[in-house]
Amino acid sequence: MSTSFQPWHHGNITRSKAEDLLSKAAKDGSFLLRASESIQGAYALCVLYQNCVYTYRILPNEDRKLSVQASEGVPIQLFSVLSDLVETFYSPNMGLATHLQFPVQKEEEPEEEAEPVKCPPQLPPRNSKETQGGDSRGSELACSSLGDTYLQRLQHIDMSKLPEEHQKSIEEYFHTSVSLDAEQVQNGNTSLPHLKKLTMGICKQLNSEISRSLPTLETFQRLLDQQLSPGIGRLRTQVSADSDQSVSFRLEQLTKLLYSIEEKAKTAVFEWAGYDGGHRRSLIPPITFEVKSELLGLTTKMFLKVDVETGKIYFKKSKDGPEDKYFVHNKILQLVKSQKVAKLVIMVETEKEKTLRKEFVFDDTKKREGFCQLLQQMKNKHSDKPEPDMITVFVGTWNMGNASPPHNIASWFQCKGQGKTRDDTADHIPHDIYVFGTQEDPLGEKEWIDTLKSALRGTTNISFKQIATQTLWNIRIVVLAKPEHENRISHIFSDSVKTGIANALGNKGAVGVSFMFNGTSFGFVNSHLTSGSEKKIRRNQNYVSILRFLNLGDKKLNPFDITHRFTHLFWFGDLNYRIELPSTEAESIVTKIKQQQYQELLCRDQLTIEKGEEKVFLHYDEEEITFAPTYRFERDTRERYAYTKAKATGTKYNLPSWCDRVLRKSYPLVHVFCQSYGCTNDIMTSDHSPVFSTFEVGVASQFVSKHDPSRVSQGGIKFMNCVATLMTKSKTKFFLEYHSSCLEKFVKSSEGENQDHSDGSIKVRFGNQVELVPIISDPEYLLDQHILLCVKSTDCDESYGEGCVALRAAESSYTEFHITLTHHGERTGTLAGGVQLRTSEGKQTEKLYGEADSVTDRGWSYSMSPKSGPGGGGGGVGGFGGRDQTHGNTSPKKTVNDRSAVRSPTGEGGKPAEMFDNPLYGSMVKGGVPRGAKDQPDPQRSKDQLTPPDPIFSFTKPSDQDPDRPPVPTPRNRSYTCSETKPPSSITTASASAPLHPQTYTKNPVKPSRSEGGMVQTTNRPHLPMKSRPGQADITPTKPKDYRDSSELLSKLRPPTRPLQPLPKEAHHEATQPPKMGRSVK
Repeated sequence: MSTSFQPWHHGNITRSKAEDLLSKAAKDGSFLLRASESIQGAYALCVLYQNCVYTYRILPNEDRKLSVQASEGVPIQLFSVLSDLVETFYSPNMGLATHLQFPVQKEEEPEEEAEPVKCPPQLPPRNSKETQGGDSRGSELACSSLGDTYLQRLQHIDMSKLPEEHQKSIEEYFHTSVSLDAEQVQNGNTSLPHLKKLTMGICKQLNSEISRSLPTLETFQRLLDQQLSPGIGRLRTQVSADSDQSVSFRLEQLTKLLYSIEEKAKTAVFEWAGYDGGHRRSLIPPITFEVKSELLGLTTKMFLKVDVETGKIYFKKSKDGPEDKYFVHNKILQLVKSQKVAKLVIMVETEKEKTLRKEFVFDDTKKREGFCQLLQQMKNKHSDKPEPDMITVFVGTWNMGNASPPHNIASWFQCKGQGKTRDDTADHIPHDIYVFGTQEDPLGEKEWIDTLKSALRGTTNISFKQIATQTLWNIRIVVLAKPEHENRISHIFSDSVKTGIANALGNKGAVGVSFMFNGTSFGFVNSHLTSGSEKKIRRNQNYVSILRFLNLGDKKLNPFDITHRFTHLFWFGDLNYRIELPSTEAESIVTKIKQQQYQELLCRDQLTIEKGEEKVFLHYDEEEITFAPTYRFERDTRERYAYTKAKATGTKYNLPSWCDRVLRKSYPLVHVFCQSYGCTNDIMTSDHSPVFSTFEVGVASQFVSKHDPSRVSQGGIKFMNCVATLMTKSKTKFFLEYHSSCLEKFVKSSEGENQDHSDGSIKVRFGNQVELVPIISDPEYLLDQHILLCVKSTDCDESYGEGCVALRAAESSYTEFHITLTHHGERTGTLAGGVQLRTSEGKQTEKLYGEADSVTDRGWSYSMSPKSGPGGGGGGVGGFGGRDQTHGNTSPKKTVNDRSAVRSPTGEGGKPAEMFDNPLYGSMVKGGVPRGAKDQPDPQRSKDQLTPPDPIFSFTKPSDQDPDRPPVPTPRNRSYTCSETKPPSSITTASASAPLHPQTYTKNPVKPSRSEGGMVQTTNRPHLPMKSRPGQADITPTKPKDYRDSSELLSKLRPPTRPLQPLPKEAHHEATQPPKMGRSVK
């Protein structure tokens, strides 16, 4: 029975919206039912009683029967449909805070004006199955058409330079032999004998040349082989004598011989010259790891030996077995750390230049991390290709107006036109990644991608690789990247959301793509929102729908929407926000545009107003607009705006507006700098002008520690004195969840103590200290990490607010933070507390920047204990200017020994270091769903149980460069390990907060609603350090001790040197207030 017509069923409304509706009802017993935000297929029953909202989860069982979640020992009633359940709970004394009485009606949504909808492209008709009697005839037709197809292609190929006998052989094969091969395949013979005969004939002379050359090479190899292995002779006899072997097989043997000869000759010459490959100077002996390998469902033990000095990794079946199977450093293409427990995928290149995928399972994630660090060292030592720590990203958006593009669109991606543009000297300098978003795109997917690739090739002379594409009707996103980045990009996901009429049509909506670039996560969203000057509220609703339902990034971060899932998120498209002025001002607007008085018009820009009122794009940044409105032009000219449109209902005004925009949101204290933001002047086929933007973005790679591998490393992250202020009417208890890529799994706090506040909000004090155990305790690694925090309810495990804390802010021994909590794009409260890092040396981290008392912006701030001497704006902890760090326009103050200047990674001998490709989470398969995984140990454990990382080794100090450059991230090698969760398990109805008498709470915390049961959860966001910026004076006259410049290796742990800070005054005050359950509804 459908529930869509029931007055109390509100579908996918947000939790805060449900509370608002119940508050307006203002009657005890008012209720509504909405979809659960934490479990797919579950519901939340919300009831108002004594000015508080009580929430009860309704869960389906395996038979799809529904029940209200109860505590242990309470009888469970099962219902087939929701209407029966609701009818039952109309009766009193059923265990709810009060019985159901007054259903809250849905709010009527304004009717949408039906826009001309261009239907999505029609799919080609599927081949209908022939009847059984026609199977034979169909096969003949198929074979015949196959030959005819290739013969037609042959007519368009120039074969004049081919030998005449080869031409005849190929034509003869497709005339008759290809159908014979097809018949052989149908009969079970897949060897394609006629094709083999053709290739042998074509390669007749090559075959004879191999037969003539092979014996000579084999004799030469035996000469170099000291033991004159008898196997070589057998190989020669077999290969040379058997001329029936395929040409490819014999070429493979020839290739192997050449490799073998080169290796043996090199070994002999090195031995004679006394060259030992550097082993006598080596500090890193070969290290062997025991792993498990799965093949065809069978698990076998294997050993991986990493020899850093020779640049080889050996794959052995026994620890002391032969070392004949190995790959050299330049054949190792990529490491992929799975979310599954300690699983690692190694992508290698074979001798045939094919990519081979090898999967191994280590004993634990720390062993895996040690293995990755050794491989990183090996890459650094032997490779002369530096791994990037900074890339540039092009983001463009264009509403094509259902018209084909002009022949030349180079000005778009060369950033030529109005606004903040690139210099002409940069015309042919390519970006690393190009992201193109189009709306009302009339071209087919392949045609548009070919157009973009061809245009880029024409100006950059580079054939860019297609990374991903996603299309929803005529909304499309295409991501292209340089070929050298192909193995740095992984974990590619794409998705789309419809927001057209009734959220069912795809003429409006969004498409998105996400991926990892080494250790940094990127998200891109191209959206086309509702049009019409008067429909800004509907556009805001479109934004929230996309935010909630676009499924990108790390699927383990269920409590967090896409605004918290990525190190860098870019949102762009035809957002359709207009200039809010009466239509009578049209001519005045055009006049101001001609006079370039943009600021006067931007004050009336709907997006600027709505964003300022925190109704949409909360905490997003947009570069200053210095170009003319991009809509609505007369086509084929950019001199006139067509702001009137005749319709059956009268004249409609489309005032010139900045409909096409690019916004971004990054984690705090990471590097991103907008280089250009503008629109083109010469692309005029549409009524919109294309908009371009480019960004300099910091990226992270594999981390390699500089500390002594023989030392026992311990470290931790402590959160304490946390107080959340929540704008909610819910009657529930709360706990905190901590997520990060530097943790093996997410960590839950104990239940907090609620206290009503005078302004009607609820304050929750989490009194217990929480210690997080990172997978690597090196301070240089930890300072680049971020912790995602989520305040969740115990009754339904739903999030009431999420935020992010940058550990770079905790360079001092104790740092207080204050962050804004958001949920589904709305501000839902704040979270304040303290964070402290304990490094691997057993001491607190050193403060290397100047300090400030407090900095607040973009929803987060940090404050430290004042130091004696001059204060002022420093970086890291909060010593930066009044703008968001992600702008890249303000700078931290440098100490005398500044570590934040631009650096180039170097390896031994001054060679540039190559950081190893290290994507962060999940499977390389698009949209792959993880399977089972083992339980992880609890990361919230005592200091004595902290597990040290695997052996780690020293790394040469990078060199400093020009300090007057805008901030850039340090090219330190970084690593980020994620773990996998269990597969979804069946939902039990007796494991969480009770619907009966909610005033009495069970002591056991509720099980997570995503059925992960406290399993491994990690975020996919590694981060880059703060960088120095020009224009600020040094404030520290003395040179502090910097562990990066010191070769001194401490030999023992030292206890923390500073005591924990006392509770804030606010927290003391809260402790004296009697707790209240719920608050008054205003």
